[in-house]
Amino acid sequence: MRQKVLIVDDEESIVTLLKYNVEQAGFETEVAYTGTSGLEKATSISFDLIILDIMLPGLDGTEVCKQLRQTKIDTPILMLTVKGDELDKVLGLELGADDYLTKPFSPKEVVARIKAILRRTNKKEVVNETTIRIADLTIFPEQYEVTINGKTLQFTRKEFELIFYLAKHKGKVLSRDQLLIAVWDDDFVGDTRVVDVHVSHLRDKIEPDLKHPVYIKTIHGLGYKMEEPS
Repeated sequence: MRQKVLIVDDEESIVTLLKYNVEQAGFETEVAYTGTSGLEKATSISFDLIILDIMLPGLDGTEVCKQLRQTKIDTPILMLTVKGDELDKVLGLELGADDYLTKPFSPKEVVARIKAILRRTNKKEVVNETTIRIADLTIFPEQYEVTINGKTLQFTRKEFELIFYLAKHKGKVLSRDQLLIAVWDDDFVGDTRVVDVHVSHLRDKIEPDLKHPVYIKTIHGLGYKMEEPS
């Protein structure tokens, strides 16, 4: 069965271009021209990936992404942003997007990004690993589950893979480049800011005091380190 991609963009010419090239690459496609329609399809039909434009009439792409993640739909999302709009890129990643692509783009690049994201999200790197406990934090790799003080936390796939990698290397300073390659691998063509965004997400969920993190420490000029709280 072919993998299915949902394309959400209000520009008909871009939808036509994306649909043709994505289908030529061997995927099935479904299209939506508004955020509301895209959200309805994404919540009622199973997709392998969503291409989501930020600038949509009514319900914009960031809100669609936010609502999907809030309803625990973890379908990989490739956000389309306007050239030079760094705020949109960072916001998309903060809301749970897996990657972003700046307009204008080449059809080949879109297909390459889709394949790279699917390779990353389809990996089963953490299966059969043992449970990791760090103070009140417990990580269950086979279930993709994290608890703190017995309470189950909600993570996106990338957030889970990042905290799992940090925990496996507890006490070791890991650079942003190391984390990017380990969690997003060599196919990720964004930049290391995605690591900072996801570390921020993890801290929001596990740190008792965001101003004084005890689990994930920033090692200035070097990267991050997972520690056992004292």
